[in-house]
Amino acid sequence: MQYSSYERVKRALEHKEADRIPFDLGGSVLTGMSIHSYARLRKYLGLPEKKIDIVDMTQQLARIDDDIIDLLGIDVRCVDPNPSDKSTLIKPVSIDGAYNKMTDEWGIEWKMPVDGGHYYDMTGQPLAEADSNGVLDAFQWPDPKDPARFATMKQRADQVVFGEKRAYILGRQFAGILETSLWMNGFEKFYCDMLVEEDYAHAMMAKITELKMQYWEKALETVGDNVLIVSEADDLASQNSLLISEDLYKKMVHPYHKQLYDFIKRKAKSKVYIFYHSCGAVKPLIPYLIEEGVDILNPVQVSATGMDTKILKKEFGKDITFWGGGVDTQQILPYGTVQQVREEVKRRIEDLSPGGGFVFSAVHNIQSDVPPENFMAMWQALQDFGKY
Repeated sequence: MQYSSYERVKRALEHKEADRIPFDLGGSVLTGMSIHSYARLRKYLGLPEKKIDIVDMTQQLARIDDDIIDLLGIDVRCVDPNPSDKSTLIKPVSIDGAYNKMTDEWGIEWKMPVDGGHYYDMTGQPLAEADSNGVLDAFQWPDPKDPARFATMKQRADQVVFGEKRAYILGRQFAGILETSLWMNGFEKFYCDMLVEEDYAHAMMAKITELKMQYWEKALETVGDNVLIVSEADDLASQNSLLISEDLYKKMVHPYHKQLYDFIKRKAKSKVYIFYHSCGAVKPLIPYLIEEGVDILNPVQVSATGMDTKILKKEFGKDITFWGGGVDTQQILPYGTVQQVREEVKRRIEDLSPGGGFVFSAVHNIQSDVPPENFMAMWQALQDFGKY
């Protein structure tokens, strides 16, 4: 039996097998493709040259075009909010010597080299000197309910589901609760705040949670009952370990995640699945994520400590859908041979696909150093080994 893309993804989320493993490229800003590698892929496939739309400025990600989506049989689309220009903190891209620079609606400053730049790096935090809740009260927070964010959301969502018979990931307004706190205060400062300035740290994360709930209430009301997947994130781990201890996570972050995900599921007009992104060696926190209501783990960084796909599937496969983990993107995809890519994809499919609960995607975004030959070797291996 052949399924539509929407049905294929839904069955995966229900931990059921379909005709083949669903494939995602560009369904979120966490499963996308660099504008540089995307341009090379289009040329390699003999597709017309075109101006590439940037879907995420800081990560320099390409919007995946209809011809690629149809040609590669991509099952998932991205429905993100439109940008808001309401914030007085925004400074558009300008040249500063050898760098492009900009400031986003949260007041975070970013820079990227003009020559040879691949993505923007954070260079300035608006709350770097903040030390009291009064500073938070006075800050010019973005308006999560700005109508501009939702102006075309319903039409785009309906077109994906009813017109194309595909699933989509409903995107969030910004980064995660902990991430946003770190980005706005600076990493060193906010890690210390969680230990010695607990009241401030709680007030910061409570504010981000409040803003997120306002956004999600409006977004879910806008799209109605056709949404399957909503995207949230918080990077909690590095290559080799957690970024904060398990105890600190349980005390300081876990309650806000639980509050937000409960709220999302309560406000949704139909059953929704929480897509949660954290890079790195996140395995010790997966039980907490499940308790919070997370349904989907991305990107499944297979090269990180403890992220063995066979073990992850055995321990958590009944409770979590693995979205990603299709191929190692640190070494194999950019630098391996075509045969090594093929063998890697086959191994990950064998580990993660039985019984459903797996959507194939690379580990995080396809970076600038991935040759089109290796990308297509990944795709071809999915066609060859990804049938149920």
